[in-house]
Amino acid sequence: MGDETATSMLKRQAAEHAVAFVQSGMTVGLGTGSTAIFATRHIAALLQEGALREVVAFATSVAVRREAESLGIPLLADDMPRAIDLTIDGADEIDPRLDLIKGGGGALLREKIVAEASRRVIIVADDGKLSPCLGTRWPVPVEVLPYGWQSQARYLATLGAEVALRRDAAGAELRTDQGNLILDCRFGPIADAADLARSLAARAGIMEHGLFLGIAHDVVIAGCDGIRHLRRGGGGAAGLEGRP
Repeated sequence: MGDETATSMLKRQAAEHAVAFVQSGMTVGLGTGSTAIFATRHIAALLQEGALREVVAFATSVAVRREAESLGIPLLADDMPRAIDLTIDGADEIDPRLDLIKGGGGALLREKIVAEASRRVIIVADDGKLSPCLGTRWPVPVEVLPYGWQSQARYLATLGAEVALRRDAAGAELRTDQGNLILDCRFGPIADAADLARSLAARAGIMEHGLFLGIAHDVVIAGCDGIRHLRRGGGGAAGLEGRP
């Protein structure tokens, strides 16, 4: 079995474990990315089997909306007419406090809107996403308006970032679903993520950043030793649960 196949299996295991929290009648946020998509597909399968009923979903990106529509999952309108009971999403980096870096899939603004509107947020990932400190393994994505974006790049550099404009596979400037740009900012290990988040939020032209602090209620991690369920307030890795 190749490494890519093994990693994909771990992602699927974490996502399908998290779907056990979804109950009939819920409104569910569908995350964006290579792990969260397994949750969307599993929810669709359970609806088709009748194991789940009257579930309505809310997508965090245009791509996930299209996938959910193709799978027959009922969807709320984009104006989000009611609150979200539960969101299942992925992450790029997870620290011992269960704080996150997200945005590798380019949907950080919509993902944060949905997460903040959710009563419970469950993050699913393989164990390669665990990190001793945010910024150690992953840059912080920062979504900026195209207007004056180089000013934001210079500002981010004053905060200590090595800044790179994200591009698509063809080499063109990547545009988010909102038509914005993403600047990937390598800070190295971040000593004070809350302070950095405040500095990012205070700058006009920065629409959102990929520091998701205090947002995840649960993290489901799949590794070669099985599934681990970490709960906020449960002492990080000490707060393990084997089942929902």
